[in-house]
Amino acid sequence: MESIVLFDGECNFCDKSVQFIIKHDPEGKFKFASLQSAIGQDILNKFGFQNTIINSLVLIEKEQYYIKSTAALRICKSLKGPWNLATVLLVVPRPIRDYFYSIIAKNRYKWFGKRELCILPSKEIRDRFL
Repeated sequence: MESIVLFDGECNFCDKSVQFIIKHDPEGKFKFASLQSAIGQDILNKFGFQNTIINSLVLIEKEQYYIKSTAALRICKSLKGPWNLATVLLVVPRPIRDYFYSIIAKNRYKWFGKRELCILPSKEIRDRFL
């Protein structure tokens, strides 16, 4: 079953993270949509995030959603290579993991930059975007 990753389409760091996931997910388990897109907003609304500012990537799996560090680590769990070893960090209490995640999320535009528009994916990976 495929999973959906919602990401900030204006964030350079988030874009690089999506490219990283694609590279290490050769089976194509993950599909993607930007938080700013109509479909991203529809998915957020389905899970009760109406009019909520999301400062996190969101992972949808089996009709459940995960945010912040839990989403990132659950994604890592499914990637090829040593990245799935990062799931050992799930033993760290979520408030501690999310504290560090939030620092990066809060500063992502300042540290990594922001783009005005979401970049269109290449033909090779376009079918992985909703």
